[in-house]
Amino acid sequence: MSDTAPTALEAARQHRDDIVTFLREMIAIPAESLQEGERCARILAEYRKLGFDEAWFDELGNVVARVGNGPLKILMDGHLDCVGVGDPGNWEFDPFEGKLEDGKIFGRGAVDELPAVACMAYGLKLLVDRGVPEGVTVYLSASVMEEDCDGHCLLHLIGTEGIKPDVVVIGEPTDLGVYRGQRGRVEATITTHGRSAHAAHADQGINAVYKMARIVSDVEQLNTRLAHDEFLGTGSVVVSSIACTTPSLNAVPDSARITIDRRLTAGETVEIALDELRSLPNIEDAEVELLQYDETSWRGYQARQDKVFPTWVLPEEHALVQGLAAAVESVTGSAPRISRWGFSTNGVASMGRFGIPTAGFAPGLEELAHTTEEWVAIDDLVSAAAVYSLIPEILAARADELVSND
Repeated sequence: MSDTAPTALEAARQHRDDIVTFLREMIAIPAESLQEGERCARILAEYRKLGFDEAWFDELGNVVARVGNGPLKILMDGHLDCVGVGDPGNWEFDPFEGKLEDGKIFGRGAVDELPAVACMAYGLKLLVDRGVPEGVTVYLSASVMEEDCDGHCLLHLIGTEGIKPDVVVIGEPTDLGVYRGQRGRVEATITTHGRSAHAAHADQGINAVYKMARIVSDVEQLNTRLAHDEFLGTGSVVVSSIACTTPSLNAVPDSARITIDRRLTAGETVEIALDELRSLPNIEDAEVELLQYDETSWRGYQARQDKVFPTWVLPEEHALVQGLAAAVESVTGSAPRISRWGFSTNGVASMGRFGIPTAGFAPGLEELAHTTEEWVAIDDLVSAAAVYSLIPEILAARADELVSND
């Protein structure tokens, strides 16, 4: 370990109770996408209590903080919104209690991804207490709407608010590993049209559901022949919803619509994905359309974009990946696992759209995200806070490799 790391870890241990309290209090405030206002206010209050140089809401509703004024600009992002709880009866504990038991914290968001929000905040405090390197500016974003439209928060922060980092650290769960990429995705719809008729005279109509049934089978078969990448894995396609319009329950449906979730591996593009759908054997006159996102944030900002989320991969030898790995090893004493996420992250904006080097580190198990069993180990929270505090110092030593020449 470096001389700094034991000090960082010991300092993080001194804030163990603060980190736990902050995380539990965030869990206790329900905050699905577009309804994050109360949780945002709680986070802003914590940022201001911790004494950062600035802390504010941006126009979309992200909670943003800054320390330092150096040329190397680092953005650490953890989204603060969570998916819903579904049927509360499926939970063995109150999902909003922030249950504390056996050295773990349980609840909705206890993995995805409130631990990163809490640990990044206290990691930045540790850095401030030690002294922010002169060559560094660090931004925190506790971002909104990720579960609704991953990446839009950073698309706004970088593209509209004008915060242009040289590198981005994502707080999706990695179990204290370092992740450097993910498959992209596209959301699309397929619509079939028929002709209504009374169900007693069905032969006089054209059943849009029957037309769609053949297409659903085609989609299932398409999933068996998609491209594969050694690092990211195989692309996938799923029918994620189905609906129809019909004059009544004793009539032939006159339209049907399915929603498609298409995961894109390396080399696949939105154009490839849409062309595959338009070439399905039974597509006939069905319409294939890219979905659009058009929603209002909790601050009243109209958020719009195509539902396209690009694939991205950062090379393992990149200075950001190696810098994160060095920070983790300094704290834990072991080289971290370097891998990738199975799901999508805000990196679809930072690197997928803007080309900004992006990698991730956080406590928590990815496979627990969106389940009724979310939990995170308190010891991992402490370690993560220490790691986050070291990242700016370690990256500052690699600034020549990281600072953009734009």
